[in-house]
Amino acid sequence: MPQLRLALNQIDATVGDLAGNADAVVRRTRHAADRGAHFVAFPEMVLTGYPVEDLALRSSFVEASRAALHALAGRLAAEGLGDTPVLVGYLDRSDERHRYGLPAGSPEDAAAVLHRGEVVLTFAKHHLPNYGVFDEFRYFVPGDTMPVVRVAGVDIALAICEDLWQEGGRVPSARTVGAGLLVTVNASPYELNKDDTRLELVRKRAQEAGCTTAYVAMTGGQDELVYDGDSIVVDERGEVVARAAQFTEECLLVDLDLPAAPAEPPAGLAGLADDGLRVEHVTLSAEPVAPYPRRYAGTVAGRLSDAEEMYTALVTGLRAYVAKNGFGSVLVGLSGGIDSSLVAAVACDALGAEHVYGVSMPSRYSSQHSRDDAAELARRTGLHLRSVPIGPMFDAYMASLGLTGLAEENLQSRLRGTLLMAVSNQEGPLVLAPGNKSELAVGYSTLYGDSVGAYGPIKDVYKSAVFRLAKWRNEVAAGRGEVPPIPANSIAKPPSAELRPDQVDTDSLPEYDVLDAILELYVDRDLGGAEIVARGYEPELVERVLRMVDAAEYKRRQYPPGTKISPKGFGKDRRLPITNRWRERV
Repeated sequence: MPQLRLALNQIDATVGDLAGNADAVVRRTRHAADRGAHFVAFPEMVLTGYPVEDLALRSSFVEASRAALHALAGRLAAEGLGDTPVLVGYLDRSDERHRYGLPAGSPEDAAAVLHRGEVVLTFAKHHLPNYGVFDEFRYFVPGDTMPVVRVAGVDIALAICEDLWQEGGRVPSARTVGAGLLVTVNASPYELNKDDTRLELVRKRAQEAGCTTAYVAMTGGQDELVYDGDSIVVDERGEVVARAAQFTEECLLVDLDLPAAPAEPPAGLAGLADDGLRVEHVTLSAEPVAPYPRRYAGTVAGRLSDAEEMYTALVTGLRAYVAKNGFGSVLVGLSGGIDSSLVAAVACDALGAEHVYGVSMPSRYSSQHSRDDAAELARRTGLHLRSVPIGPMFDAYMASLGLTGLAEENLQSRLRGTLLMAVSNQEGPLVLAPGNKSELAVGYSTLYGDSVGAYGPIKDVYKSAVFRLAKWRNEVAAGRGEVPPIPANSIAKPPSAELRPDQVDTDSLPEYDVLDAILELYVDRDLGGAEIVARGYEPELVERVLRMVDAAEYKRRQYPPGTKISPKGFGKDRRLPITNRWRERV
């Protein structure tokens, strides 16, 4: 059987940074070629970054992507890398009117094979996702080819992300054309436990395709999305051959023994007519390479625990957002509570404590233990901390307005938000909003107060998970012989906004374990009120929680972006009208 050394490069790309992304492709290709790779693959739309959103509708950006692709092909050849075929994702446009009636020039989520200074094969994603965070029918037209490239005597079928996630199309067509290897390029965002789903999917598709299947994934972060890498190679039986680590840039090299390509290249529509695909075959090297020693038998990286996976995703998302948007530091309002403590710990792990600034802003209702907990967090982590009491500002407002009740409570929160933004404007750090998913769901936050910030690191983390992550992070530190970053009292004490005497969250909300269970059913799974009650929850409680969620939509629309880790985060995932009189029956 012919041998082939495959290189899967799971790397981080930045949307719009065509030059920087191209540099990364060249650098990583050189690394793979120096190690004898015969075929090098990069993630979906790596040249432009992903997702490009409405940039896809801007013809100047599409043309820049196309020009960058051809320049990249020439550059690879000029730097002595032209003999190594490279598969790279980019943004393209259709050359003719599409069968769906869309005009010529419509954007395509595309990939290309570069070889000896030329773009030798291009193709567009066949299955376009239109769910969750994906709006690809808004932007792209689907591809209608079955691309196959012959390298070292092996026919390699090619696909893009959703082509693997959906039934039909290119996966069964790979079997029909007799491919020895199926390579799919991906930019599939992270969700908790998605690595398990992904592995089973790749196994299933390899068996359907009847050939070894390679899944190369993106890593890093883009706005609210995080990519966890986890590139995978499985054989035709679905057995894992190699698997890359999660949340790291890596070149996964693997030596494969693959079936020889048929004497006659596949052509036409034979067996593919049901999906409207036509074979497009390009031969780059028909003869197998000379036998060589197998240096890369395939490594299988260990898996992260659920808590480590979630925490690493939060760190990755924050680090990417801060770095890619040109900020050098972050600012956190430290109350001594669990939310701001976890945000500060994530920030220190993402950026280094020297780049994290905290402000303690006590009021007359702030307990001494909360002030002490904020100071202890700073001591444990090494972040910068200052204290700015808000009493004088609060008294000045109260003398002018004479507020009472909720207005008085919210004034304290808004003064803190104003103070944080003033420091940010004066000194430059990016303000982090500490709100969690439970609070966002039920509106337990103050507009222009604790919701102030440019990024919400734990926006998609339910309160009960906030506690679990804080405990996990401390346990990891203790296991390493380090000082746990989060004070034990911040974890143990009842959560409180401390905006009035002896206030605790349960004055206004159910216990978080119960609340989060109901929210997960309503928000993440879209179950109706009656369905939730049928799960064993009290009708009055369900009605109350659902009413709070529905009434808080206008608040959520004004909350900053934040790292998505669940199947349905607030934002692009969940889109409900603000003006809405529909109420669930219980």
